[in-house]
Amino acid sequence: MVNQMHALSPQDILDGRIDLPLLADGGALDNPVVLVDLDEEFSEDEARAVSAKVLGSDRVVLGRYTGRTPDAATRTLARSLDSTVSTVLTENLREFVGVEDPDAELASVFDRFQENPYASVVASQVLRLGENLSIPAALDVESLAYSTLLGTPDFKRWLTGRGPRPLPPPAPQEPVLIERRDGLLHITLNRPERRNAYGAQVRDGLVAALQVAVMDPGIEKVLLDGAGPSFSAGGDLDEFGTTPDLAIAHLIRTRSGAARLMARLSDRIEVQVHGSCVGAGIEVPAFAADVCAHPDTVFRLPEISMGLIPGAGGTVSIPRRIGRWRSYHLFLSGAAINTERALDWGLIDSIASI
Repeated sequence: MVNQMHALSPQDILDGRIDLPLLADGGALDNPVVLVDLDEEFSEDEARAVSAKVLGSDRVVLGRYTGRTPDAATRTLARSLDSTVSTVLTENLREFVGVEDPDAELASVFDRFQENPYASVVASQVLRLGENLSIPAALDVESLAYSTLLGTPDFKRWLTGRGPRPLPPPAPQEPVLIERRDGLLHITLNRPERRNAYGAQVRDGLVAALQVAVMDPGIEKVLLDGAGPSFSAGGDLDEFGTTPDLAIAHLIRTRSGAARLMARLSDRIEVQVHGSCVGAGIEVPAFAADVCAHPDTVFRLPEISMGLIPGAGGTVSIPRRIGRWRSYHLFLSGAAINTERALDWGLIDSIASI
C-alpha cells in the first residue's frame, strides 16, 4: 500500500507515477490507491492532461484540497478523481466532500481501503463505468462486480467473523402491505421485527407490489414507506452468502430485484423514510423522484467493510443523485450522514415537518 499521508503532485502524475501495473506477482494489488495534492498550482491545460492520465489509470485516485473556492483548473482535475476531501463546504460542488479535518478524514479512509482493498478498487471501477451507461446496463455492471466479490477472501473473512446463522424465519405477517385508494398505490415494508431488512421475502413482496403499478396505468402515484422503527436496515445479514450459484444470484438481483422497477416508475414514486436507512434501505429509495425523510433518519452504506459493494442498485441510484465522488466517499468511509447533509447533497428531496 502507498504511504497514506504522502500526496503526489499533479506533476508527479504527468511524470508517470501512476502508470505502473496495478497487479504484482500472484495478483496482489501494488499501490492501488494514491493521493493527489490539489493545493499545488497548475494550469487548466495541465489539469486536463493530468485528468486524462487519471481516467486511464487502474488505480483509485483520491484528492486533498484545503484552499478556498476552487478555480476552474482545480475543479477540472477533481472531476477526474474518485473523490476529494476538502475544507470546501459549498454543497453544490459535487466533486468535493467537505470535512472539518481533511487529513484525519483521509487517514480513516485509507485505513478502510487497506482493510478491503479489492472491494475498494472494484467500487471505483463500477462507479466510473456506470455514470456513462443506461440504468439497466449499469445495474448489470454492479451485479456482476458484486457476484465477483462474493468469491473473494475478504468477503469470506467477513462471513467467518459474522459466524453461522440460521436463515430468517418466515414472516409472521404479510412482509409487504399494499393498499389501493383511487389513483394511489400505498406500499409498506412490513417486517418491523427485523427492521424491514431487505431479505428475499421483503424484496419479492416489494417487486410484486411495484409490478401492479407497472401493469395498471390508472395508478398515478406510488407511496412507499416502512412499518416499525426504521424504513429498512438494509440487506438481511442472515441471508448473505447463502446462494451457492453466483450466476443465479446475479440474475435474481437484476431481473427479480426492485431496482429496475423503481427506476422505471421513478416519476410516480414518493418514498417516506425514517430511522436507520442502511444499504438497500437508501439504495432502493434513491431511484424515486421524491424521497422525504423524517428528521431522525440516518443513512449509511457499509458494504465495503464486508468486502462487497452496494448490490441493491446503490452504485447506480446514489451517484445519479449526489455524483460518483461523494458516492465513493460514502462507500469507502462507511460514514453515517444525517438528513441535513443528505438534503444538501441531494440524496433526499425534503425533510418531513413533525
